Amino acid sequence: MNPRRLTPSMSLLLVFEAAARYESYTRAAEELALSQSAISRQIQTLEDQLGITLFRREGRAVRLTDVGRRYALEMSAALGRIRSATLQAMSYQSGTGSLRLATLPTFGSKWLLPRLHLFYGEHPGVNVHIHSRIGTIDFDAGEIDAAITVNVGPPAGVISHHLQNEWLVAIAGSAQLGRKKRLEPAWVKSQPLLMIASNPQAWAKWFSEHALEHRHMRMGPSFELTSHLIQAVMAGIGVGLVPQALVEDEIKRGDVVALGEPMLSERSYYLVNPERNETLPSLRAFREWLLGLYSH
Repeated sequence: MNPRRLTPSMSLLLVFEAAARYESYTRAAEELALSQSAISRQIQTLEDQLGITLFRREGRAVRLTDVGRRYALEMSAALGRIRSATLQAMSYQSGTGSLRLATLPTFGSKWLLPRLHLFYGEHPGVNVHIHSRIGTIDFDAGEIDAAITVNVGPPAGVISHHLQNEWLVAIAGSAQLGRKKRLEPAWVKSQPLLMIASNPQAWAKWFSEHALEHRHMRMGPSFELTSHLIQAVMAGIGVGLVPQALVEDEIKRGDVVALGEPMLSERSYYLVNPERNETLPSLRAFREWLLGLYSH
């Protein structure tokens, strides 16, 4: 097969990617500053070159065919990698650049952002773009350069740098304290147990750590975001088990009360990135700064 058939021009691919994303020639034309007829002609050229139908017309609208949709998924990821490679090259040239960092929402807002000014003080030429993410990061999409995650052991398939172990602390709202000066761990047996959806076994370990029988566990609502769980505890909905580093301010202010000593979790925080980004100047600067914080 002629290799040219398998490698359409970048202009054709950019037109297809925009048209596929919107499923609209009109919106693709607006984004690319082209006429609608130009978009239509280039899509037709691409279809002729590939020998497949990428779009079907439905009245005045266009819709991706099944093969067009699969092609769009693959092409979007490939173009993302090309854009990432271009940003890397530009960063190498300037020695600074930008970093697209994914982080857990509550970790980002309560731990990272209050300290990020220290990084900018040392590296004023680097911009860190924060993206909130929960769960597995898809680096192949090309939208993220690195991520801060929490996992049981280093994530597979990426380069990982251990930041810190996770310590969990049980908390109750200060209003729940009543006239008591302090609350013993056994008090939680009478309370709904709020949990983070990504760590459903944490309360079972906490009960074992404090020699409490699991049959007394009263599981309450689960939350995707730690910040929401903390708010629920402050509202008196139940007791929560949260990373100690993310609730220090609330404990100091007296908004919540810690029950017992912090418990070492099975999870740890990691800075992770695909191997292709390992020498990205902006990532190298951020990694050295972040690891330096945890080494003190």
